[in-house]
Amino acid sequence: MRFFKTGKGEYGEGDQFLGVTVPYSRAIAKVFRALPWQELSKVLQSKWHEMRLVALLILVEKFKKADAKEKVKIIKFYLEHTQFINNWDLVDLSVYKILGEFLREDRDRKILYRLARSKNLWERRMSVIATFAFIRQADFSDVIKISKILLNDSHDLIHKAVGWMLREVGKRDEVKLKEFLDLHASDMPRTMLRYAIEKLSAKDRKYYLGLKA
Repeated sequence: MRFFKTGKGEYGEGDQFLGVTVPYSRAIAKVFRALPWQELSKVLQSKWHEMRLVALLILVEKFKKADAKEKVKIIKFYLEHTQFINNWDLVDLSVYKILGEFLREDRDRKILYRLARSKNLWERRMSVIATFAFIRQADFSDVIKISKILLNDSHDLIHKAVGWMLREVGKRDEVKLKEFLDLHASDMPRTMLRYAIEKLSAKDRKYYLGLKA
């Protein structure tokens, strides 16, 4: 509970845990992959964090085997339940594998920009983590645009998410990351910048951190 910041006023306030590990949750999800939609909705609305995680992992399993029609149904279900995808692990373990993979297939990505401008912290995190599916295919356009939208976000969890995705860009195309940093390093929150430059050389890290001075 301390790890997921469940104290009063913290981002996970009121969340409750059973103590089930992620590997065990994955195993459960595979067994119950065929769970009916109505039951899956109930599980995703559970007060228990791990129950919600299992529901999302079931969706990931369903998506892997889904045809085009079923994928649309999964995306609709996912977006209708974003209020229950309410912690960073729930977002990170599902959104790029479902929404990101769906949008990667030459579909309109405007939903990501709506999420990026949401008042809901977790929807904003979804918008940038979803782009991991594109980044893995060396498609960096949307992560750069969304990172600019989130550049002045007030929440540390967004700073970490954006920095993480920019670091993933840099692992594949260091020039592209540096182009972004040259324009925005001086304006980036320090946590975002530190995450983004983590894999650069010591010389480059020192240079970009110096732009924050």
